[in-house]
Amino acid sequence: MTQQRSSTTQCPSNIQAQNLTHVSEFHLMSLSEDPDLQPILIGLFLCMYLVTVLGNLLIILAVSSDSHLHTPMYFFLSLLSLADISFISTTVPQILMNIQTHSRVISYVGCLTQMSLLTIFVCMDDKLLTVMAYDRFVAICHPLHYPVIMNPPLCGYLVLVTLLLTLLDSQLHNLMILQITSFKNMDISSFFCDPSQLLNLSCSDTYSNKIVRYFLGAFYGLFPISGIIFSYYKIISSILRILSSGGKYKAFSTCGSHLAVVCLFLGTGFEVYLGSVLWHSPRNGAVDFSDVHCGHPQAEPLHLQPEEQGH
Repeated sequence: MTQQRSSTTQCPSNIQAQNLTHVSEFHLMSLSEDPDLQPILIGLFLCMYLVTVLGNLLIILAVSSDSHLHTPMYFFLSLLSLADISFISTTVPQILMNIQTHSRVISYVGCLTQMSLLTIFVCMDDKLLTVMAYDRFVAICHPLHYPVIMNPPLCGYLVLVTLLLTLLDSQLHNLMILQITSFKNMDISSFFCDPSQLLNLSCSDTYSNKIVRYFLGAFYGLFPISGIIFSYYKIISSILRILSSGGKYKAFSTCGSHLAVVCLFLGTGFEVYLGSVLWHSPRNGAVDFSDVHCGHPQAEPLHLQPEEQGH
């Protein structure tokens, strides 16, 4: 992987800042400038994209076609699969196009659009994983009351709240980006328009932006994680009270894949989102690769094999 051209950490002079105030395009990170690697990279990203999309489409098709799977657990799983398809579709096609055209340029409007969609679908994944943890908590800890608690109106309400929170998160990030009056440069140290990368290009005082980002990270990250941890604390406590080993395995198998995806998704997301604030300090013209791995979509096949509910 080749480094993109050096990006200075100093803001330009007043004249240069005025020229960068109304930018028309940004430059994304290049995967490789070697022509021999272009077909390999296109093949890898295309296969990854098709496997993820087709796998999640199969989940949606299986759930919708089997009446036995018309339960809250699989309803939320279908929405999660749909969010995953949308999430990967906002990044990988752009990467494929850049590799094919040997271009790293993305328009300002296109960058903001990609950033908005990416924020919506990533936040949707986050909230749906939290809702699914609550669903597993009710199914295992209160199995007799599960049909009453997880009724269709409550499921619809949870989805509505999730959608509203994701739109709010996206709009807050948009407002922070639109308030930037000048940029250090137009080079984004990522394969797509990551909001944390765009905020780091601001020449204005970023202290207030960092405070807002930490607040959003706590509200959209720590609170859901706290809910997931509490749910699994109760789930594990209930499982340990089961006498038979077969019963314990059956109960835990209903949430094992969900827990694995939670660790992968939230761990990567926090490292990228908050790590870019703490460690985004390129020195001597070096490019910061702290969130290069974010170009790889979530490995959602971990939850492509849902288990039956253990209640």
